[in-house]
Amino acid sequence: MPLRKSYPEAFKREAVQLAKERGNLSAAARDLGISDNTLHNWKKQHDQLQRELRRLQEENAILKKAVGIFVVDRQ
Repeated sequence: MPLRKSYPEAFKREAVQLAKERGNLSAAARDLGISDNTLHNWKKQHDQLQRELRRLQEENAILKKAVGIFVVDRQ
C-alpha cells in the first residue's frame, strides 16, 4: 500500500487559487502533479471554510451592534 503524500497548507491554498484563476480544476491538478480528486477535496474544504468565515464575520457584526445598543441604553 503506497504512503499518502502530505502537502503544506500554503501549497494547498495556492493550488486552489490556481484552479480558480484558470477555471479548470483538472488542468491545474495535472500541472501541479496531483490528482483531480485531491484538488477537488482541497477546493471543497476551502469553500466550506470561506462560508464559515463569512458566517462568523456576520455574527460578529451583529454582536457588535447589539453591544452598542445595550451600552447606549444603559447610559
